[in-house]
Amino acid sequence: MENTTHKLLIIVGSVREGRFGPVVGSWVAEQARTHGGFEVDVVDLADIELPLALPAAPPKFAGAGYPRPAGMAALTSALEEADAFVVVTPEYNHSYPASLKAAIDWHFTQWTAKPVAFVSYGGAAGGRHAVLHLENVLSELHAVTVRDGLAFPNYFTAWQDGEPLDTEAPGYAKALLDQLAWWSATLRAGREAAPYPG
Repeated sequence: MENTTHKLLIIVGSVREGRFGPVVGSWVAEQARTHGGFEVDVVDLADIELPLALPAAPPKFAGAGYPRPAGMAALTSALEEADAFVVVTPEYNHSYPASLKAAIDWHFTQWTAKPVAFVSYGGAAGGRHAVLHLENVLSELHAVTVRDGLAFPNYFTAWQDGEPLDTEAPGYAKALLDQLAWWSATLRAGREAAPYPG
């Protein structure tokens, strides 16, 4: 199990003009590739069609026939194939962006029995309010949220040239990725052994 690489999907959640998310997402992807336990893919929600109006039938019950927009196909496929996720999110008004909520709500089984870790950034709270809300939402989809996250308070002064100034940040990232790799292996083995009862 230790030598197995897991498919990790990093989701850049902000679509706001002038956003900082791609900088954080790129750094996280570099940490994950250095870690060695993952096959890394990055999805930027700014590149995805994410309507707010949803079909009448929930995706949990509609199954493979759920009528998603054609522009969402790459996201759906990436979510389906992933063993684990890292969600990169800012904090807007003490919560996470509408783009992330839309991406989550257009799917269900793609999240089920898979681990999710969070990397957040913001002002004084470092995006932690956004993460608290995301943990609550994703637990409803039967995802497993990883305890050790990574938060960057006052990111506008805490980063330089695409890197956090905190020299301990790579160590925190490794702790997050170690936990994510463990959960990836454990939950994938569980999904392969028996259908998830939920």
